[in-house]
This record gives sequence, structure tokens and C-alpha cells, in this order.
Amino acid sequence: MRLRIGFSPCPNDTFIFDALVNGKIDTLGIEFEPILADVEELNKMAGEGKLDITKLSIGAYPFVSNQYIILDAGSALGKGVGPLLVSKTKINKPLESELSVAIPGAWTTAHFLLSLFYPQLQNKRVALFSEIESMVQNEIVDMGLLIHEGRFTYAEKGLLMAADLGLEWEEKTRLPLPLGCICASRLLSAQTTKNVESLVRASLAYAFENRDESNGYVLKHAQEMEIDVVRKHIDLYVNEYSLSLGSEGRQAISRILEIISDLKPEIVVTQPIFTNFAS
Repeated sequence: MRLRIGFSPCPNDTFIFDALVNGKIDTLGIEFEPILADVEELNKMAGEGKLDITKLSIGAYPFVSNQYIILDAGSALGKGVGPLLVSKTKINKPLESELSVAIPGAWTTAHFLLSLFYPQLQNKRVALFSEIESMVQNEIVDMGLLIHEGRFTYAEKGLLMAADLGLEWEEKTRLPLPLGCICASRLLSAQTTKNVESLVRASLAYAFENRDESNGYVLKHAQEMEIDVVRKHIDLYVNEYSLSLGSEGRQAISRILEIISDLKPEIVVTQPIFTNFAS
């Protein structure tokens, strides 16, 4: 069996999936074809049903919930992991509606949080996440919404934090922030989905036990990211919730989906959200 699996080239994803796609663990007869793309591109591909397994923004999940189910392993969520709103010059709250902001995609969880906490900011410009810092530096936009490694690099580039949307989520809900999840197509059999879930967990467990072994694959896709930033990136976004969502992780995802449903009542999730395989 051959399955198309989509994930981003960011260190947290390549760290998790290195063993799975590079033959370092027994894949139970499943051959995985990796599709590496920016998370917003993966969101769009999921909307078109092009991937069997994929990384998906939590903010995009309600739109494809009839096509995909969330696996218990591989997710990105936690505390202190949220997107940051940054600017070149100090901007005081309340943020004024005329301010322009670059966002890393309309379907991203980051964009959902911006819309939740700062609905007055409607002058938005979609950009590749890796280009947003330079857009702010060059004053193409007043603010930028940073995800991934941007939270580690913005200060050294002379940018200032206007808001920490992850912190605002934690203060509002007292829950960890769900950023992204790994989903399986509902077209797959229950046994195949169960096998994939166990393999994602096994791949991550292998990475934890052999940390240096994934360096080549991670750095190959990390563009010009320095090794210390790569390590911080992995340490922040890959944690116990990545091995298993647990009750708190599932509660956090359910809560964010409830809020999205309240804001967009036309979006109705009617099928089970999570797998429920006996451990």
C-alpha cells in the first residue's frame, strides 16, 4: 500500500516524520510518499482531498472534517507556542483598525486567533510565513503575524512584539493552544488508520531516542535556519502532546473548534473528530 503523506519542511515536522519516510522503522508494509509544503498549501490540498495523511492547521480542520479525522499522535500544541504579532515601531493597544498586517494564510490557526482577538484588523495581506518578517522590516505592512521559527528571530531583526496570541488564548481558556494536527483521510480503512497512527507515534519515539540521527533530514529542509534555532524550534513544538493528545489535548482542540463553530455557524462538524483506538 502506498500513501501520500503531507507535512511541512519545518523542523518539528521533519523531526517527527524522518524515521517514518526514510525507512528507519518498520512501516507494516505501508510505503509513504512524502509531500513537503507550507502548511497553508497543505490546508488547501486537504480541502481538495489530495492527501491520505496530512498535517493540518486546527483552524482549517472544520472545513475538511467530513474528509479527515484527527490522529492521536503528531500534533503541535502546547503553552507558549502561539503566533506573535510584531511591528517595526512600537504600537500601543488597542490596535487601530487601519493597521495592515501580513498573515501566513487564511486557513491557518494563526489567522483564526487574529480574527478572534482582533476582529477590527481587516487590512490583511496573505504571505508565505518565511517572508513576513522582511515585509515588516521593509514597512510593506505595519504588522506581521509570525509562526514557526519567527518567534525566535524577530527580536534580533529589530522587531517588537505587539501581541502574543498564544498567551491570550491561554488566558481565555486555561488550555494549551492547538496549532496543528495530523489527520487521516476517512476513505482509509479503520485498520490502516490505526496502523498509521501507531507508526507516527513510533517515528516520533525513534526521533526522541536518536535525536542526532534526524539532523541531516531536518537541516536539509530547514533552509538557512541555524542549528540552535532548529533545536529550539523542535523543543518548543514537539512535546508530550505530540506523542498523544491525552484528555487535555483533546479538550483544547474541541474548545477551539467550538469557538470556530460559534463564529461561523454555517460550519457544522457532524462526524467524530478523533480516532478512538484502544492502546
